Amino acid sequence: MMITLTVLKPVRVVPKKTAAEPAPLIYIAAPYTHDDPVANTHAVIRIADALLAAGITPLIPHLTLAWQLVSPKPYETWLEYDRELLARCDAVLRVPGYSVGATRETHFAERMNLPVIRPWSASPEDCVAAVRGWQAAQ
Repeated sequence: MMITLTVLKPVRVVPKKTAAEPAPLIYIAAPYTHDDPVANTHAVIRIADALLAAGITPLIPHLTLAWQLVSPKPYETWLEYDRELLARCDAVLRVPGYSVGATRETHFAERMNLPVIRPWSASPEDCVAAVRGWQAAQ
């Protein structure tokens, strides 16, 4: 029996996209329970899509909607979970609209000295512009 060994030459891997710094991780604090969690989650996903397309990494706490459907938990449990996520972010995007939870998350961020970005409206375009303005000021 004969064994053949093949020597492989090293291959240099070049990343497709290089960046001096990683994209900022932005927590999206927006209305969830008032009036309709599904409609609010849909709206936040539109904002997140626009942020992602702009090279920003969005964190969408509203996606726990699916988790809640499978394994319900008390409201306070979700707020505690969200605060753990928020603490790992670079900034908070406070989307306009009535929300007790998003207001609490914003106060928590301020106590942690995390920047809170406040767009003029809840439109994806205004949200991206507000985050871009915050980035430029860094």
